[in-house]
Amino acid sequence: MGNKDGTELSMAFTNKPKKLRLISFRSNFCTTLLFILAFTLPLLFIIILHVSMSSHCTPFASNNVQPWSGDLRNAQFAWNRLHFLHVGSPPDLLKIAVFSRKWPTGTTPGGMERHAYTLHTALASRGHRVHVFTSPMVNNNRDHPEAPTSSSPRIHCHEGEAGQWRYNKAWELFDEENRREPFDVIHSESVALPHWLARSLKNIAVSWHGTALESLQSSIYQDLTRKPNEPMSPAFNDSLYGVVPKVLNEIRFFHNYNHHVAISDSCGEMLRDVYQIPGSRVHVILNGVGENGFRNDLSLGLEFRSKIGVPVNGSLVLGVAGRLVKDKGHPLLYEAFSKLIKKHPHVYLIVAGSGPWENRYKELGPRVQVLGSMSPSELKAFYNAIDIFVNPTLRPQGLDLTLMEAMMSGKAVIASRFPSIRGSIVVNDEFGFMFSPNVE
Repeated sequence: MGNKDGTELSMAFTNKPKKLRLISFRSNFCTTLLFILAFTLPLLFIIILHVSMSSHCTPFASNNVQPWSGDLRNAQFAWNRLHFLHVGSPPDLLKIAVFSRKWPTGTTPGGMERHAYTLHTALASRGHRVHVFTSPMVNNNRDHPEAPTSSSPRIHCHEGEAGQWRYNKAWELFDEENRREPFDVIHSESVALPHWLARSLKNIAVSWHGTALESLQSSIYQDLTRKPNEPMSPAFNDSLYGVVPKVLNEIRFFHNYNHHVAISDSCGEMLRDVYQIPGSRVHVILNGVGENGFRNDLSLGLEFRSKIGVPVNGSLVLGVAGRLVKDKGHPLLYEAFSKLIKKHPHVYLIVAGSGPWENRYKELGPRVQVLGSMSPSELKAFYNAIDIFVNPTLRPQGLDLTLMEAMMSGKAVIASRFPSIRGSIVVNDEFGFMFSPNVE
């Protein structure tokens, strides 16, 4: 896995060791810089659609920058970079509709589900009336929506098979509730609500967790990991023919959504410059995680190491978390770590996640601990047990929550050099290290 100074992953661990230690001590600064609005994000999101106002804000990036003022809807930078002086109770309590393909029901939800849960639970806890329209939950036998409380969203599951999204059925539930009392704000997680329905709604915003163009880029990077004598995958060949028309269709229909929330700086640039959406309709609000959910806890980490069998003499413990699939870069990490342990006998890798590469990692022997999918509470111990978090992703889209969680836990990070990560998280060497997504 190539990086800035050398030939394989091991170089990333010896390159600038002082800075690696520095990152751990400065993680709180990193956290404040990028994720201070994890729970004030709802207030910002509401401002997009409900009010037109001037805000006086001070950028965190530099103490020498003068306070910024203006209409936030015209801001070209991530709102997370600003400090908002008034973060008390919302000026208005709103009725908010949310279209989400799935809603977390188990202990190991996916990234988009965790994003939706964190955001909309925070909205509800601030007093807003949040209605989530989603697919039937696993083992869900309710005939009626869950009764709302003062601090949780009201969940509306459409009829049908568990986990299978049917937007038309969700729309029927939404339309019935909207006729009873109109919604102030409507939010769609990606294309949960199709554009031909969304175009009639003036108070809608859609959060983009990835676009077809970014998916095409991911496919290209995955194919670049092929060995010289390895044939091109038929699936990749077929995808090239299908994805280009999809990109063109997206460019055409994205304009039907009134407001767009980009979860990374690079996504915002793509929506404005490639998809040609007016800047006043594109708003960059980075993904966030709960501020109290992850923190540095040395004793918790040592206890977890002992529990899973990492010896005390382990000189370096690496960690990776997420779905164990090809587009997350696991072929790269597998090959790089198999080379690394031949030269460094006391290096360990902890793998949190499940997927096709789970058994492959087990082939590497006792210095790789494969733990399967983990709940958020278990992830706290996982992050504290490692020295360095590795994100070898081959997906330029989205903004990985695991990087944020690791940094909030005080860990050094190394990640693939993609615009979404470089522009929003590992913005310079003080925050982590970047590498080109290849083994060489």
